[in-house]
Amino acid sequence: MDNYNWAKDFREVFDAGLDAYRSGQRDASIMFGKGRREFLDAIGATPQEVFDLVEDTFLAGEPGVETSLLLAAVRREYFLSVQKGKRSSRVIDMEKLPPKNEQLGGIEWLPRIIEKARAKLRGEMPPELMYDCGGDRAFLCEHGIHAADFLREVWATGDDTARLLDFVRKSATDKPPDLPPAYCQILPGGRVKC
Repeated sequence: MDNYNWAKDFREVFDAGLDAYRSGQRDASIMFGKGRREFLDAIGATPQEVFDLVEDTFLAGEPGVETSLLLAAVRREYFLSVQKGKRSSRVIDMEKLPPKNEQLGGIEWLPRIIEKARAKLRGEMPPELMYDCGGDRAFLCEHGIHAADFLREVWATGDDTARLLDFVRKSATDKPPDLPPAYCQILPGGRVKC
């Protein structure tokens, strides 16, 4: 693997996936050729993970190649530095994942996304589970956190869920207020003219 150009290579894999999806390819196991599968393996990614990101980008317009690359960068760094380039043999059990409505510190979805992020970092995601799915994106958007930043914070805090809860609460309070659309004018007195 070319460590200097791996991000460019990832973009090419992602773009090839989008082209394949656009042409009707809906099977992650055959979407990418041997060379691209070997590349993904070398950065700790799987064809299914990239397929899911491509599919959501095609269907929902997000997460897009930029976020997908940032997620891949965090996973790659963890894979190479912590796991020393060796894949985990474990896959998390979907039945043991916290339910979507479970709360931590009064925040729904947080226990679930924490476990998903931990599994993403370790490369232990089952094929039917996606980190940064639509539900994750809604949660992260609501709390003003980028998916890659949350993944890094999960790595940094380890098993310390209290620190992670503080991070989420602080991020939510730091989030800028909703602004009117760009084509609107904010007039004196705070009135909005669109």
